Amino acid sequence: MPPPLLLVLDGNSLLHRAYHAAAFGELLAPDGSPVWALHGLVGYLARAAAHLSPDAVIVGFDCPVSSERKSWYPAYKAHRPDKADALVAQLAVAPLLLADCGVCTVVPPAYEADDVLASAAAAARAAGWQSVLMTSDRDAFALIDETTSVLRVRNGGFDEAVLIDEAALPALYGVTPAQYRDFAALRGDPSDNLHGVRQFGATTAKKLLAAFGSVEAAWEAPASSLEAAVGAQAAAFFAEPASREIVSRNRRLMSMRGDLELPGLASARLPLDYLVMRQALRARGINLGPSLWALVGGAPPPPSAQAVDETPELRPWVFRNGLSARRDPTPGQLSLF
Repeated sequence: MPPPLLLVLDGNSLLHRAYHAAAFGELLAPDGSPVWALHGLVGYLARAAAHLSPDAVIVGFDCPVSSERKSWYPAYKAHRPDKADALVAQLAVAPLLLADCGVCTVVPPAYEADDVLASAAAAARAAGWQSVLMTSDRDAFALIDETTSVLRVRNGGFDEAVLIDEAALPALYGVTPAQYRDFAALRGDPSDNLHGVRQFGATTAKKLLAAFGSVEAAWEAPASSLEAAVGAQAAAFFAEPASREIVSRNRRLMSMRGDLELPGLASARLPLDYLVMRQALRARGINLGPSLWALVGGAPPPPSAQAVDETPELRPWVFRNGLSARRDPTPGQLSLF
């Protein structure tokens, strides 16, 4: 019998994506409050559940009050412009809405949704479960292992989503999950205001890790070997003491906590109560019904009923490796590229 599957969502990243995609237009509740990003977030959850058939669901959000990372490094994300009022309003409502729906929702004090993903994956692994981490951020690639895959939502929404497991990541990025944090630390992350080592974009970082396995091994290597791997100029910048500080800082900020205290997996089990979920959504001006079937233990609706929700159906997937063994895949294929 295949192990149970936990689906974990990065609520912040997916709500941001739904907000900017405005797939359903700027949908407003009867009281005039914005709800289009909330509608999109619930749609992401419902469609992922329909295709993955998870046994439990957890949604994590960033703490809106404090940040352990910013307290250590004040420049972390400091360059980001103020969020639009409509986005701020929906970010504030999202955890409350999902909790009202009966979804296990976690907002960790001083930490982020990424830390919820890492901790939930660790809890699933310890319990003998598999997990799929659904996010639009690449940081979660460092969490991939034999029990953990990442469902990354990219531009284009679900039609462009990719399900990445331990075998797929090297094909996509040329590094293993264990190397991904070094890879990201070398090249930096402008979205978080973290610059990388000079001359180290994705290609050069990949060459260094292919040659030496890790940044520690590269620092111990002879200068001639470094130059052969990445070129003289990049090797010279890599050898500077400042580069060690940059990599150390980035790795610390990019590392995700895997030991947050989370609700037990039993409390995250599906199915949810359909009437409770429908009522909670309608109270916010969101009308979803048939597309919720996988979350509430129902049967797939006929195509005509699915159309009522105005929720586009994503292209079917063929799951890779471990996931393909745990349940029958949906006919069709989702490209990894």
